[in-house]
Amino acid sequence: MKLTYIYHSGYAIEGDGFTIIVDYYKDSSDIPGEGIVHKELLKKEGKLYVLCTHSHHDHFNKEVLKWKWEHPNVVYIFSKDILKHKKAKDRDAIYLDKSDTYRDETLFIQAFGSTDLGVSFLIKTADKTIFHAGDLNNWHWNEESTKEEIDEAEAFYQDELNLLASKVKHLDLAMFPIDPRLGKDYMKGAEQFISAIQTDIFAPMHFAEAYEQAAAFAGYAESKNCKFIRWKHRGENIVF
Repeated sequence: MKLTYIYHSGYAIEGDGFTIIVDYYKDSSDIPGEGIVHKELLKKEGKLYVLCTHSHHDHFNKEVLKWKWEHPNVVYIFSKDILKHKKAKDRDAIYLDKSDTYRDETLFIQAFGSTDLGVSFLIKTADKTIFHAGDLNNWHWNEESTKEEIDEAEAFYQDELNLLASKVKHLDLAMFPIDPRLGKDYMKGAEQFISAIQTDIFAPMHFAEAYEQAAAFAGYAESKNCKFIRWKHRGENIVF
């Protein structure tokens, strides 16, 4: 399988006869038509799954709804908050809330919780178990928050992480936020995540193009026998 970093939290996963695009916000190039999505993935044969974890503008772009006119076999799977916030219509997608599932002959998808809007996605193919966190993370700003706010954020995240870890013992691939804007503890949620769930490959997200700051997590990941992907530019890919 192939994993491509599109931008921010946007990823593409290519398998035998299918492509999954999650949380598309912008393409890998700012030049219209030159990014990996428009230049290659929308022209690729096989089924195209378009997943979106929630309605924030940096995770959901209404443009994706036009892709059904460019690709003959698209399945849209969105968080229910996108429908609730009227970013899409009922007929546009299959909507999942926390604990809901989708299954067909190619994929099994289960929605887990988030510590912000929407959900996170557990994705199972024939031979891989993959997780896209959406905005699930230990979101707190130690330099700005009160102790009560930090404790609340910590408890919220631990509850969601514990639920996931009770159901999932091993991941072939996890895409998870490493957001330097959080301040000195910006890697804490990711550290807790791979300490709780055995993860073979870790791909950072929600860092836009702060590649060096995202790469700082590599040492901790590798201490847990987890391969960390050090992206250097948009559109870069690995085979896993």
